[in-house]
Amino acid sequence: MKNLQTPTSNIQGNSNVQPSSGRTEAWVGIVARGAALFIGTFGLLNAVAGLARAGFDVNLWWIDLRSFPSSVAATFIITASVALLAFGIMPPRSAWRRWITAGVVGTLFAIAGANAITFYRLLLRGDIATPVPIPLSLLVGAGLALILMRLAQERGVERRQFFPALAVCVVCVLSFPVAEMLCFGKTDYRRPADVAVVLGARVYADGRLSDALADRVRTACNLYRDGLTRKLLFSGGPGDGRIKEAEGMRRMAIELGVRSEDIILDNAGVNTQATVKNSLPIFKDLHASRVLVVSHFYHLPRVKLAYQRAGVEVYTVPAKESYLLRQMPFNMAREVAALWVYYLRPICGSLA
Repeated sequence: MKNLQTPTSNIQGNSNVQPSSGRTEAWVGIVARGAALFIGTFGLLNAVAGLARAGFDVNLWWIDLRSFPSSVAATFIITASVALLAFGIMPPRSAWRRWITAGVVGTLFAIAGANAITFYRLLLRGDIATPVPIPLSLLVGAGLALILMRLAQERGVERRQFFPALAVCVVCVLSFPVAEMLCFGKTDYRRPADVAVVLGARVYADGRLSDALADRVRTACNLYRDGLTRKLLFSGGPGDGRIKEAEGMRRMAIELGVRSEDIILDNAGVNTQATVKNSLPIFKDLHASRVLVVSHFYHLPRVKLAYQRAGVEVYTVPAKESYLLRQMPFNMAREVAALWVYYLRPICGSLA
């Protein structure tokens, strides 16, 4: 009797395990398809729009292909993006589609791994510093690994559940800027430069700098005292009172030991785009070949994007925060929308 009962109990035990395992497998597939939809769409949009509009392509944000010839990199990224989109929309069942998709995804995974290794090499060498030692390439690699796992399954990848995968894609759209803020924005790329740009924030009616702005000025002054920059460019708009943001920054910098002749003011820097536009002729007058930019970590991805679109390579330095700002969650949520607006602006402008 025991021999007869044992197989039955095993079957019952397996029947309890299999549904749970199947649900987990299904969710892994949904997440993999959602990640493929996002990466494929983002990569293809960058590559195609970049061919028509110089400076639009920001595929460097998730994969660094600068070691390859530009034509080779563009061809590969378009091929890989199309394969990822096809996987997200209708996963392959035929062997040839699975092998092609696995080939391009595996290549992307290898490149993302190499990018992550480069990040940690720079970190160990002291060329960069960050309290969040997780490069974005590592997160991208995790998404690509999920896709490879699904492709490696013997039975065909589930073709249903497209809308849950689309929902995951939307989550990726919202979380990608947050990942940029934490992975890129928190990383300090300081190095010797000709000028450091400090972006403005609130100045109260009595002339006091808000804590956020004071943190930015203090960080820039430390760069100046450490001999990493010869000039400080303070850019901002009107204050709450008669003292403008740039003037308030200038006063604090002088108190911290910066010489007045090493300070340049831009009182028309009412937003990020205005600061970028106004600073370009100043860089030209200074013959600046290397530029640092100081702001809060959540702001720096958008600053980097705006300068890249203007054709200027800048190195970002996150402001050292004296304490965690109460409005930080709101600021980060606002930057999610602002970063996508800045990203899509060249396309929307050309369509207007």
